[in-house]
Amino acid sequence: MSGYSEKTFSTDIGKIHYWISFKDNRAPWLVMLPGLTADHRLFDRQTEALAEKYNCFCWDAPAHGKSRPFELKFTMEDICNYLHNIFDDENINRPVFIGQSLGGYISQYYMEMFPDNVSGFISIDSCSLKRKYYTNWELALLKKTKWMYMSIPWKLLVKWGSCGTATSEYGRQLMKQFMTDYQKEEYCCLADYGYRILADAVEADKKYDITCPVLLICGEKDNAGSAKSYNRRWAKQDGHRLVWLKNAGHNANTDVPDEVNRIIDAFVSSIFKEV
Repeated sequence: MSGYSEKTFSTDIGKIHYWISFKDNRAPWLVMLPGLTADHRLFDRQTEALAEKYNCFCWDAPAHGKSRPFELKFTMEDICNYLHNIFDDENINRPVFIGQSLGGYISQYYMEMFPDNVSGFISIDSCSLKRKYYTNWELALLKKTKWMYMSIPWKLLVKWGSCGTATSEYGRQLMKQFMTDYQKEEYCCLADYGYRILADAVEADKKYDITCPVLLICGEKDNAGSAKSYNRRWAKQDGHRLVWLKNAGHNANTDVPDEVNRIIDAFVSSIFKEV
């Protein structure tokens, strides 16, 4: 990440790597949180374009990318406390969260814990954490993915993972890089653990009412689970604006980065014009 400072934050079960681009004290902060098994490179096209105007933060979540080795002992609450402590260290106040997939769930859990420290939230191919959106069998399935993944030959799993999450060649190659940075069992264990803590967060049945401005973004070709139907319901029932992106898959910000960058810029600008 050209122009970014790489830093670390130590916990008792591993070290977290994160990247900061600081413009000035007046610029809003954008906090970009990648999805499960992806790392900070997922947002390269966003950080390249938006760092000229905004202060930017991106990380490799615990047990992801450079934030390894990291024991799979953390909860969603732990992840949010790590973030909050890093924000304190870096003087990051009232950022706009931009969360892709699992990053969107982490954002919502953070807002539940620290509602007064967020200026806005952009969900990219993520879904609501509210219990009402999930059936019992969906939550049970989220807790039983390891052996399903392990039963698939690694080359085939990488092909399905890269082609199933992105429509562009850039997005597919990037996802392939993420996956092949892991050994098969490590990847399967991480995916399984991520789904488990997601299910636990949903089953906690917290309010997850978002009080800041919200924008939902979803690729029209997002075939990851029930993401499209969840987003339709989330937008309708909670009254959030939903933007559909043509020719984009689950990692929409890698498939149509210029369009996503324009949407992010317009949304953030509208928030801070009101302040």
